[in-house]
Amino acid sequence: MFDGLGLRLRPALIVARREVRDQLRDWRVLFPIVVLTLFFPVLMNYTARQAISFVERYGAPIIGDRLIPFLLMVVGFFPISVSLVIALESFVGEKERHSIEPLLSSPLKDWQLYLGKLLAALVAPLSASYLGIGVYLIGVYFKIGWWPEPILLIQIVLLTAVQALVMVSGAVVVSTQTTSVRAANLLASFIIIPMAFLIQGESIVMFWARYSGLWWVIAVQILIAVLLVRTGIAHFNREELLGRDLDVLNLRWGWGVFKEAFLGGAHSLREWYAGMGCLLRQMSLPIALMILALTAAAWIGQAYARVFTLPPGLFDPHRLDQGFLEGLGAIRFFSMTGAGRVWLHNARAIALATALGIFTFGVLGVLILMIPLALVAYFAVSLGNAGISPISFLVALVLPHGILEIPAIILSGAAILRLGVTLVTPAEGRTIGEAWLRSLADWARVMLGLVLPLLFGAALLEVFLTPRLALWILGG
Repeated sequence: MFDGLGLRLRPALIVARREVRDQLRDWRVLFPIVVLTLFFPVLMNYTARQAISFVERYGAPIIGDRLIPFLLMVVGFFPISVSLVIALESFVGEKERHSIEPLLSSPLKDWQLYLGKLLAALVAPLSASYLGIGVYLIGVYFKIGWWPEPILLIQIVLLTAVQALVMVSGAVVVSTQTTSVRAANLLASFIIIPMAFLIQGESIVMFWARYSGLWWVIAVQILIAVLLVRTGIAHFNREELLGRDLDVLNLRWGWGVFKEAFLGGAHSLREWYAGMGCLLRQMSLPIALMILALTAAAWIGQAYARVFTLPPGLFDPHRLDQGFLEGLGAIRFFSMTGAGRVWLHNARAIALATALGIFTFGVLGVLILMIPLALVAYFAVSLGNAGISPISFLVALVLPHGILEIPAIILSGAAILRLGVTLVTPAEGRTIGEAWLRSLADWARVMLGLVLPLLFGAALLEVFLTPRLALWILGG
């Protein structure tokens, strides 16, 4: 089996070797990468020394200790962003230079050609990142005597590799779907900016020294990288690459495709809802995956409740008297205004999950929707440890509105997953834009027809029924 895989990968490796050799011959590619890669670690070493001197002057050396690993991560990220231009012009650049026709006329399969270009585009950013990390570590060690723990060093090395793979694979996808290097460079913002936000999130983990959380970050990025590679292979077509000369934004055509898919041939609201059953059957797999994800979220929440216990006096069963619960339940409850606020809050959460899911093939969208179930499980177990029945907590504060809210979360997560998977699934006879617009229309049908009404019903139950039930069960 492995011999057969090696034979199929050999043409891709030949393409990668050719591309890397061409990169090494061009000093205009190597010179900026090497110079900037060597300069940036020196700058970070100077920054680390100045930061440590400053915080030690005020008796806070721990801040400097946490800053050094963060700068190590930044040093690994910087060369990737600088070298991203190699991946961005891998296909469209050669098309503009008219040097890609001989390669496209070769007997290689589309996936072999694409994978070879991807591997070649990955060599320079990853090599520059590891060079920068090495220079930074040597400088920090000789200047202040700091060296990372082995497990942290492994995490930084893996984190750098997966970030390079995510950014490069995304850039190669952009290069195959654009008609000019200028357009590819502009679209690169949708790669660099989200990764910059991710670096900010990773910085929180670094400053709190919760390095175990980096394994989750690495795992999520590996999944996104695999999906990006799958997207590129699924939608790469050499004939389309050669035949596409100019992209025109046709809003009328896009609206027509969206409207047709959204209406589904229905002429009345009754027919439109009748067609919802067929759509839900098509979403059976995403729905099942979302149920599994929420089950995993509940398991994670209860597991963390046993690791990160709350202070013993925080939940005192004797404090849950009638007056305490009445004061708690009176806050923005028992009114349509409160119901509107709850509904709007939940709708914003769904919108955020959708936005993040679009850029991550549904992965971050599902993670956002898993958080409420994880928190419910965490507090249920924590209350049980404090002597309060978890069953009473769930029946009083979760079950009344959860009957509608949990199905809404499942349906919205399934729609987000389906929207993300559209990008990694070949669409026979359709362009990637048409396939995505149809999937977006299905998402809108589920949201407007099912999710938002369910969330509104859940909001009414949450502000009118849940507080009264909590008073009756927990106040007794």
